[in-house]
Parts: sequence; C-alpha cells; structure tokens
Amino acid sequence: MNTIINEDDFKYYMQDIERYYFGARYNYNELIANEIVPFKFKTVITKYFKDDIDFSTTLESHIYHLTKDTYDYKVYKQLRTKIRTSVYKDPDRKEKGFKEKVYKIEEIVKINPEEKERLGMLVREIIISKLGLWGFQV
Repeated sequence: MNTIINEDDFKYYMQDIERYYFGARYNYNELIANEIVPFKFKTVITKYFKDDIDFSTTLESHIYHLTKDTYDYKVYKQLRTKIRTSVYKDPDRKEKGFKEKVYKIEEIVKINPEEKERLGMLVREIIISKLGLWGFQV
C-alpha cells in the first residue's frame, strides 16, 4: 500500500515561458498566502472564486467536482486551463498501473464524478496559460 509521507510534495508552483503549474494539493488559502504565486492569479481567486468555493478547498477537489454550469468553470476556461491527471492504464483493471493524461478544462468537466472514479482519476496539477492570465481582466 502506498501512503503519502509528505503532503507538501504535491504543493508546488513552477513556470516556464508559456504556463504556470500548480500542484493540485494546494488549497486556495495557501495559494493566496504564497508570495511567489503570481499576484494576478491571486486576484482572480479572490475576486471571481469567492462566492463559489470555500478557500480551504484544494485545487484537486475543486477540479474533480467542477461542472460546466458554474462561474468558476468559465473563469478556468478563460484562463485556458489544462489539468494533468493520473488514470488507470486499463479502467477494467486487467493491466495494473497508472498513466498520465492532460485534459483541457472543457474535457474534464464533461466527465462525471462516477466516470472519474471508474477511470481512477487523480488530479495532479493545474496548468494555466500565461497568455490566458495576461488577457484576463481583473
């Protein structure tokens, strides 16, 4: 049985020339408090997510249960968000192990929680386009 020894290993922030990457175990309070997270993303969180989610919610849980009908989905769509996940190699469990799959936010909200469970989906990382954030009006 695999156990997580250090939860902080899944809380990270990175960037490259095109994107920001956030470990999905962060909750929104931790992102807001982290001084290296881009100020504009913190502003998006505090201005646009405040009515829809509790800031103690992790990115992982929020994305897992996100639906197409919510305002926060529209915000993530505008930010050109992608989601890095781990899913079973074979959902019927004939072959053991996981594979990595990256979904656009539009794709992941089409999958209901029951199907995500069947796929063994684990949300690992949130990927936000720098251009999407740059063009976002705050």
